[in-house]
Amino acid sequence: MNPRAQNTTASATSAELCQLWSPRVDALDRHLSVNRWVLTAVTVVLITYPITRIVVPALLHGMVPDVVRNVLNLM
Repeated sequence: MNPRAQNTTASATSAELCQLWSPRVDALDRHLSVNRWVLTAVTVVLITYPITRIVVPALLHGMVPDVVRNVLNLM
């Protein structure tokens, strides 16, 4: 069984499989070591964590009206 067959579902069509899995992913799997994958994952987490801690609350603060905030503070 090849790696492509292991990572696919039975309900997916061949066109969907081509979009989900590409030769670039195969090349990354062959050429990147585990240490490189870990370094990439840590980098992504270090970049996304502050963004989510700053941007998400700012968006929620902008979307929730002051009236709702006042009512929730009274509870």
